[in-house]
Amino acid sequence: MQETPQQYTQRITAYMQGKEPLQVQQETVKKLAKLIKPLSKKQLSTRPELGKWSIAEILAHLVDAEIVGSWRMRLIIGSDGVPIQAFDQDVWAETLDYAGQDPKVSLETFRVLRENNLRMLKALPKNLWENHGMHSERGKETVAHLVRMFAGHDLNHLEQVEKIAKAGGSKRKKAA
Repeated sequence: MQETPQQYTQRITAYMQGKEPLQVQQETVKKLAKLIKPLSKKQLSTRPELGKWSIAEILAHLVDAEIVGSWRMRLIIGSDGVPIQAFDQDVWAETLDYAGQDPKVSLETFRVLRENNLRMLKALPKNLWENHGMHSERGKETVAHLVRMFAGHDLNHLEQVEKIAKAGGSKRKKAA
């Protein structure tokens, strides 16, 4: 069963209990790089199970999610109360061929985009963190909320990548 937008928000923000969102976002690229470094191209592109993304697909998704987050924050900063359009990540994954993307290129693209967003956020005046947009599915979302959501999104996908990487490593050891 697919979760509702509200269930998704609750699940993603639950990852952030006691954590600092900008710190989480700052650490994500290094953690991903460490996790994928020992993996082969085949391990990076193998889906853990039917209907679940491979590490390569997760990395491609993180690139697009970072672009979306960047755009949404800039819209909100420039126009308090602006409408925010949802997107279907599965349609993007198929249409934009996440499975065919080079995971190392995706990670580097994600790194550059994330660094740019963090620079912007660190320079953003405190009062603008409360500017909001109206998400088409989730309702009112402030810049501060979006930053927490994207940090929680990072932790969600880091957990997935770690599980896939460990499973790939254990399969490699058994085969040796």
